[in-house]
Amino acid sequence: MKILDWYILKKYFVTFLFFLLALTAIAVIIDISEKTDTFAKTKLSSYTIFTDYYLVFIPRIDALLFPLFVFLSVIFFTSIMANRSEIIVILANGISFPRFLRPFFIGGLILSALLWWCNQSLLPKANAQWANFSAKYIDETYAGVRSQSFINNFYFRLDSFSYAGIRYYDTINRTGNAFFVQRFLNNQLTYNLRAENIAWDTVTNKWRLTNVIERNISGINEQLKQHAVLQMKYNFKPMDLQRDEYMKDKLPTKALADYIRLEKIRGSENVNTLRLEKNNRDAGPVSVLILSMIGAIVASKKIRGGSGFHLAVGIIISVLYILVGRFSSVFAIKSNFNPVLAAWIPNIVFALLAYYLYRKAPK
Repeated sequence: MKILDWYILKKYFVTFLFFLLALTAIAVIIDISEKTDTFAKTKLSSYTIFTDYYLVFIPRIDALLFPLFVFLSVIFFTSIMANRSEIIVILANGISFPRFLRPFFIGGLILSALLWWCNQSLLPKANAQWANFSAKYIDETYAGVRSQSFINNFYFRLDSFSYAGIRYYDTINRTGNAFFVQRFLNNQLTYNLRAENIAWDTVTNKWRLTNVIERNISGINEQLKQHAVLQMKYNFKPMDLQRDEYMKDKLPTKALADYIRLEKIRGSENVNTLRLEKNNRDAGPVSVLILSMIGAIVASKKIRGGSGFHLAVGIIISVLYILVGRFSSVFAIKSNFNPVLAAWIPNIVFALLAYYLYRKAPK
């Protein structure tokens, strides 16, 4: 690390911190203006709203816009350096352009690692509190669904060959009735279970079935068993019957990966959304590094128009980055587009753009 590296890194982090604070304040002000009436209806104190909502809203919005904060801050301070002819002097003293870009790479790598750590452990905790507050006070549709303590006619897959259903389920008491399980082999019913009642046993962490009839079917032969009480361990838990649309945001990455594996076994239609969320937690930090390099390359050239022109170019690139990410996400969720590729397409496209700009940049 030379004096040049420390000089650029200092500007890098100070400018990033300024953009982070300024744009976060703007985001909070906009959110407050949109939700003033909603907050008034909750009759909560300003302190409660700040501690229960905005202290977790801020990490959420910052993590979402983190790559763009880095990108704009790099363009801003690099453009100022270029307008002051500092970059011309640096290159004229025999320092190569790749060597000039090294502190930008180091800074981007540090912030990428920070965002990755936040995505894996810190952000899910903040999202859980944000989701609980939103579900209770803000999202009226979701709150209406959650306020209902019962679910009627709930059907789902246990695995590739087994299906289950509950006619009535109470999400608060974790009890239901008219529960059934069916298993098929070569399109033939081979197993059928019906229980009059089902309840979650918190001691054994199993489902307690009462008045159970089990049928094992093999061709024209059938074996029937009756049980007054039967303890069964299935691959679903009470939380899986609550239809929580915020689940993907709340789960830490390891728990999310386990949940995805379980949903694949069940044949859930929600798998692509979950896989997209998991891969976005890795792709987002990488985009910080890529956009940092693009910002440094674009703004390093002294041109007429100065910082204003560079920031305009940065905003255009930011919009394109968001659009590419949105399009790929929609295709992954609404169609059969691979969610892994959808999460990484913006990085692939802009990594190629970074390489092209680097090759074209005056050295």
